[in-house]
Amino acid sequence: MTTMAHPHTARARMTHPVMTLPATMKALLALSASTEGHGVDHRTMELVHLRASKINGCSVCVDTHARDLRKGGESDERLFAVAAWRDAPWSDDAERAALAPTEAVTRIADSADPVPDDVRAGATRHYDEEALSALLVAIASVNVWNRLDVATRQPAGQLPG
Repeated sequence: MTTMAHPHTARARMTHPVMTLPATMKALLALSASTEGHGVDHRTMELVHLRASKINGCSVCVDTHARDLRKGGESDERLFAVAAWRDAPWSDDAERAALAPTEAVTRIADSADPVPDDVRAGATRHYDEEALSALLVAIASVNVWNRLDVATRQPAGQLPG
């Protein structure tokens, strides 16, 4: 059985903005790179990117981060369960402490108290201020990429650059 692509995903609406604005590409890559090496495990950062991308419905980033995690040895169970991280046995406490603010910050408009004290407290049990800063910047960064990809309907498997 073959599946048909959704008519809106056959091709992008427009050239990816980072290709039209090279300084933006450079700035976003620098923003992403600035979060590395500050106390958050690379695998955890990739899970954060995958979770935010799933929330935002960004097929490009879901595909990219799932593939990167698989290349890094992640199991299908962990990839499939990232949306159910609270109850799935495959996440550890530090990953949960990173995924909670990922959801809160990504869904910032969904609540009068978008990042409640308990979410912050959970994160600070596992991450110092530098690591938490890197985590928050990484969450913001992946949300920028998600929004650009979704707004321009970038198809998965066709990364800019």
